[in-house]
Amino acid sequence: MKPIPLQLVTVSLENGQQGVFVGVPLVPEQTPSEHGQIEDIWFSDIHEVPAHMEIADLIRLLQAQLCRCQSSLQ
Repeated sequence: MKPIPLQLVTVSLENGQQGVFVGVPLVPEQTPSEHGQIEDIWFSDIHEVPAHMEIADLIRLLQAQLCRCQSSLQ
């Protein structure tokens, strides 16, 4: 089975709640820190996915969403 690179992003709110987001790495490890500064963060609507969905299927879904987002920004 081919490995899929994943990155977890943890967001902590002032009220103590935390959320963990899973996705493909945004910035490769070898990228200098000045080339990976966060400019903006936005959240999609909440989408229901099947509980039995495999991680590879989830990654494909995320990549498709990312492609749609990037094309709408251009």
